Amino acid sequence: MARGKKVLIYVAHDNLHRHKGALKEASPQTHEIVFVESQRMLRSQRWHRQRIFFMLSAARHFAKALRDEGFTVHYLKSETTADGIRSLDFDSVIATEPASYRLSKSLSEIGVQFHESDFFLTPRRLFLEWASQQKSLKLENFYRWQRIRLDILMDADEPVGGRWNLDSENRLPPPKEPHPWPKYPQFNRDDIDNEVITDIAQLDLTGALEETIWGTTRDAALNQLEFFLSHSFADFGPYEDAMTKNSWPVYHSLLSPYLNLGLITADEVIVAALRKFTTGKIPLQSCEGFIRQVIGWREYINGLYWYFGESYRKSNALAAHRKLLPLFDDASKTEMVCVSQNIHDIHERAWVHHIPRLMVLSNLAALSEVNPEEFLDWMRRVFIDAADWVMVPNVIGMSLHADGGRMSTKPYVAGGAYISRMSDYCSTCRFNPKKRVGDDACPFTSLYWHYLNRHEETFKKNHRMFQQINGIKRLNDLEATLERGEEVLEALEQGKI
Repeated sequence: MARGKKVLIYVAHDNLHRHKGALKEASPQTHEIVFVESQRMLRSQRWHRQRIFFMLSAARHFAKALRDEGFTVHYLKSETTADGIRSLDFDSVIATEPASYRLSKSLSEIGVQFHESDFFLTPRRLFLEWASQQKSLKLENFYRWQRIRLDILMDADEPVGGRWNLDSENRLPPPKEPHPWPKYPQFNRDDIDNEVITDIAQLDLTGALEETIWGTTRDAALNQLEFFLSHSFADFGPYEDAMTKNSWPVYHSLLSPYLNLGLITADEVIVAALRKFTTGKIPLQSCEGFIRQVIGWREYINGLYWYFGESYRKSNALAAHRKLLPLFDDASKTEMVCVSQNIHDIHERAWVHHIPRLMVLSNLAALSEVNPEEFLDWMRRVFIDAADWVMVPNVIGMSLHADGGRMSTKPYVAGGAYISRMSDYCSTCRFNPKKRVGDDACPFTSLYWHYLNRHEETFKKNHRMFQQINGIKRLNDLEATLERGEEVLEALEQGKI
């Protein structure tokens, strides 16, 4: 077949699976492949080094694997993705349905034809059908629908164990030390990895690159999955919300970066997890908790991203306009141990688990009224698993309540008591989580009451917020608490608390 008659497949950096999407039916005899490293994208933000390294090296490794299979692979470095594709002369170009609005628009404009994405268990059209039939978009309703639809952890028409959700059993604080935390695998870097490190040295990036916790191949993803199932899965459930200075991963799987690039897929993870569960060595609370994250939360967030539409990211229902706080980019700009520890961990590895993201970092951004788009941009650039579809609903809806309750019926804000209960951070912190007034009052606690008071009119009719709002009336030091809140906000802006 003449070259001009061949079909070109564009492979995005999050479509790195041979048997998914547009590559599923591809053959070296009928298709050629193109990857594009967009130079504009690489320059657009001060990305975390680990994030850029991981994305580029994984793509280059996958390109090599396709070449080894016999494909002609065009690996281009162009100003934009569209520029790279346009530089090649082909009759037709196809791609897996893009995972972001931006890429979908740019590829559509140059005539790329899309294959429906099967990197998720729930096609977009099916989620939209489900959502259109709901009075409210509750995760729990979606999760139960998923369990039934996919026949996962079901005993006929009933959930295994008689309960759909075992979250109430999965709220233990970190265990007392010394504790035998699992030693997560490290990955050796090869020539491709080292080439990427050299290339990105020319970019204005942030964060460290010394850690080798993230592999960059499908084999690394499978190895990480096996390690989790063998060493962490059993204890995942009880400690999934725990935060500790002694173990940055706790018992989490560390699979989200691999899943979000397509190096491993949700169906593969679920099959492996259920197989491990059948051995009888994994408690139901751990299996159900993990399954809920994969088939529930992950699929739900992706569905909401497309359901809410492109303009959703600009939501700012609570009129939050404070600039991004200095501490988010520099751990030395705060004395709060919970914040500085997590900013340090992000600097080192571009990752912390979901509770520090929600109840420490996002909680602080919400309480201090950081502009939602600014905080969203920060989350997108520093986390290794920060796909656009992940971050937009999580930040705008779940974390900051900037959508006015379209996703979550209540804001996920809390004072220092929650952090104290679920972590060991407070034991070495100069701030007291029980105090809301005074120089040693925990900034989270002071800001919590300051936030509730400021938004009393907005939240007082919300039945899920009634108790919290009513609590304002019981404060005998409300004026002093509000003054402390203002002091904290000013100090945060200056990087001095």
